Amino acid sequence: MIYFDNSATTKPYKEVLDSFITVSSEYFGNPSSLHSLGGQAEKLLNQARGQVAKLLKVKPAEIYFTSGGTESNNMAIKGAAFLNRNKGRHIITSSVEHASVLAVMEQLAGEGFDITYLPVDHEGRVSVHDVEKAIRKDTILVSIMQVNNEVGTIQPILEIGEMLKKYPTILFHVDSVQAIGKVPLSLYQHKVDFCSLSAHKFHGLKGTGVLFVREGARLAPLLSGGNQERKMRSGTENVAGFVALAKALRMTMGKSELGITNMKEIQSSLRKKLSELEGVKIHTPFEGAAPHIMNFSLEGIKSEVFIHALETDGVFVSTTSACSSKKKSPSKTLLAMGVPDDLADSSIRISLSFDNTQEEAVAAFSSIKRCVNQLRKVMK
Repeated sequence: MIYFDNSATTKPYKEVLDSFITVSSEYFGNPSSLHSLGGQAEKLLNQARGQVAKLLKVKPAEIYFTSGGTESNNMAIKGAAFLNRNKGRHIITSSVEHASVLAVMEQLAGEGFDITYLPVDHEGRVSVHDVEKAIRKDTILVSIMQVNNEVGTIQPILEIGEMLKKYPTILFHVDSVQAIGKVPLSLYQHKVDFCSLSAHKFHGLKGTGVLFVREGARLAPLLSGGNQERKMRSGTENVAGFVALAKALRMTMGKSELGITNMKEIQSSLRKKLSELEGVKIHTPFEGAAPHIMNFSLEGIKSEVFIHALETDGVFVSTTSACSSKKKSPSKTLLAMGVPDDLADSSIRISLSFDNTQEEAVAAFSSIKRCVNQLRKVMK
C-alpha cells in the first residue's frame, strides 16, 4: 500500500497509540474528581498542556484542548464574533478557507454579521493589500488559513499579522491544521490571537485538537457546563487523547527538519514527472507552497474514476479535502483560482507524510501513468 492522502488523515504513530492505551487503562480517573485517581489524571492533563505549549513556544494557559480542527475553528470564530458583536459585526476571511470556516461564516451571516470573502490570485494566495482594503470601522476579526488544504498554497500570515498591528482592536485567527510541523509559524511573532490545530493531521488521534488563545484575547464559550478548560470548553476532558496529542506533536516536531527535506524532494520529483505527462495541469504553486501537497488535474478524466482506478494498484490519493470529497461539485478553491470547471472537476491531491519514500513516489507515478493511459484509451 502507498498512502498519499495524509492531508485527509495521518496514520497514528505506534508510540501515540501506546500512550493512549496506557493512560486509558491505568489513569482513567476523571481529572475533576477529588480523589487520587482524579489527581493523577489532572496531572497528566496539565503535563500534556505544558508539553504542547513548550513545542509551540507559548504559555500553558494559552492552550485549550478541543475535539479537532472543526471545533477549534468554530470556537475561535464564533467565540470572537459573539463576544464582540456590540463592537462590530464585520469579519474578513478568504474564498478558499476550509469548510469548517466557510460554514461558520455562512451561519454568522444568517445571524446578522457581515462577511467579506477575499479573492485569491491564480496561485490561491490572498493579497495583504486586499485584507487591509477590506478593513472597516466595524471589523472585529480576520480569519485566514496558513496552508490551503487542497493546493498547499502558503498564505502571507506574517505580513497580515504585521499589518494588523495598526488595528489593535481587530482579532486575528489562523487555521494551521495543514501547516503544523511542515510550515513554521511563530504565534507571537506572527501576531496571532487564535490558532487551530488537529491531532490527526500530525499522527495523533482523531477527535483531539488544540486552540491557542493569546493571553489577553477573549472568547465567548460555545460549550457550557462543568467549566472545564478554564470555563472555555466544558465537558470531561479526553485525558488519554490529549496525552497522545502531546506525544504526536513532540514526535512530529522532532522529525520535522529531516521530514520536510524528504517531502520536498519527493514533491519535486513528482512535479517533474507529472509535468511531463500529456494533459496534466499542476495547480500547486512552484514556490510558496507547503512541502507535502501536490494538486493537479487530468484533462478529460473525472477525478473519482481515476482515484478508484489508482486504488486497484494500492495507491491512495484524494480529490478535494476529505470533508468535501463526496460532494458532486468542482473544487471551490480551484474555481476561485480561475481554474476552468472541467479541470477543477478532474483534480487530484497527493499529500505526503514524513514516512513516505522516493521508492513509493516512483511506484505511485508508474501507477498514475498506467491508469491515465488506460482510462484515455477507454474514453476514446
